[in-house]
Amino acid sequence: MILSQENLKLINPENVIVPQASIFELPEKVLQFGTGVLLRGLPDYFIDKANRQGIFNGRIAVVKSTNGSTNEFNSQNSLYTLCVRGLENGQPVSENIISSAISRVISAEENWQEILTIAKSKDLKLIVSNTTEVGITLVNESITLNPPISFPAKVLAVLYERFKAFNGSKESGLVIIATELIPDNGKKLASFVLQLAQFNQLEASFIAWIASSNTFCNSLVDRIVPGKPDATTLANLQNELGYTDNLLSTTEPYRLWAIEGDEKVAKVLEFAKVDAGVVIANDIEIYRELKVRLLNGTHTLSSGIAFLSGIDTVKNAMTNEQLKTYIEDLMAIEISPAIPYEVTPKQTTAFANTVKDRFANPSIEHLWINITFQYTLKMKIRILPLLLNYYKLFKKVPEHIALGFAAYLVFMKVDHKEGNKFYGSYQGLEYLITDNNAQYFYDQLSANGTNYATSVLNDVDFWGTDLSLLGGFTKAVKEKYDRIVAGEIPQTLEELTTSKINA
Repeated sequence: MILSQENLKLINPENVIVPQASIFELPEKVLQFGTGVLLRGLPDYFIDKANRQGIFNGRIAVVKSTNGSTNEFNSQNSLYTLCVRGLENGQPVSENIISSAISRVISAEENWQEILTIAKSKDLKLIVSNTTEVGITLVNESITLNPPISFPAKVLAVLYERFKAFNGSKESGLVIIATELIPDNGKKLASFVLQLAQFNQLEASFIAWIASSNTFCNSLVDRIVPGKPDATTLANLQNELGYTDNLLSTTEPYRLWAIEGDEKVAKVLEFAKVDAGVVIANDIEIYRELKVRLLNGTHTLSSGIAFLSGIDTVKNAMTNEQLKTYIEDLMAIEISPAIPYEVTPKQTTAFANTVKDRFANPSIEHLWINITFQYTLKMKIRILPLLLNYYKLFKKVPEHIALGFAAYLVFMKVDHKEGNKFYGSYQGLEYLITDNNAQYFYDQLSANGTNYATSVLNDVDFWGTDLSLLGGFTKAVKEKYDRIVAGEIPQTLEELTTSKINA
């Protein structure tokens, strides 16, 4: 039995939350650009939850901008199951939800005029997007194309259609929330939309309406939504549920959608009332800092250590006492007090506890090797500000961060090159280095040999700062680097724990 609106009455509600028939009568209040699992597992999750509680009371028309069929959605009346699995406050969570948030999925290539018709609806209140990091780019093009190529041009076309339909009334303006993983995502989208309006030589009154009657919001999304599970897990879940679902997705319990907005925005986003995971605030930078430093930064510093230790996944690292202790101490002793933003110990402790739950989630297969993708960029963006601020505050070596740096240097030590691909090797383990700076490390090793680690650390141009000015840091990293090369990761981790106890 396939999941569909017609088959809902045949599904056992003891195993899954089933939507009420009345939800299918709700108007389309949201136009969403993107069909991906993150949107379905986070913004759409909140809207579905609110609709089930009689709040917000609006569904989502989804725009599929990329080529490809919408048949999977059409065959299931855009219903899909979200299977929540993991830990919350240290306790296991298992919940199945049939989401009825999406009313339909429309192909921009085949039915652009249908999307422009939605733009003229009095019910429409909100545009949400996740078009990946490359989606918010400026392409000077006409918005009369069917459809426009770029995402900002599509948004401009929708807004222009709406402006004409409502004669530029202030009340017809929309809230537009970008969730793409770039800083100031909403502001950048607004800037490109306004530039395109000028390029298309649209009337001044329309350009003024964009700026005065519409609100473009920066936002931060944080939830791991792996999507469709492996074949065995999928078969087990569908057997448990009693139906087939080609759109079934798994997700962790943790959820955060931080939206930069005021009371006007909050009034539109009524669904925020049903879940503390939706945060609407004038400044969301604190949420970005907590995520980038404690979650992403801990991932980055731990990835080389864990991978070189022969541990494949994040969850398996949390069953290794040495690595678990390293991760916990790294967050508590060095990252939390050095976050370059005004945060309280209560805030960092609470967030660090959620990170521990997420890392230990037995249902998420998060490979350490994948976390080393663009390792160098992550070290520079996530870790350097922490390191510099730590020295500013404490004027001593952060030993856990130093070990993370050492493992990074060992991981990036290129063993051999095949064509344009670079490979590392450690204790008989060969691996692909997926980093745009791999050639730099290859050249450093060739030129400097045994002085490779020190040479990289002392490269001011590479780091954009002089790490040799940080008292004792280069020496501490080099000592830990030598020990990792010698195969002494367990002993080094043990000594970190011992030194903490004796401190």
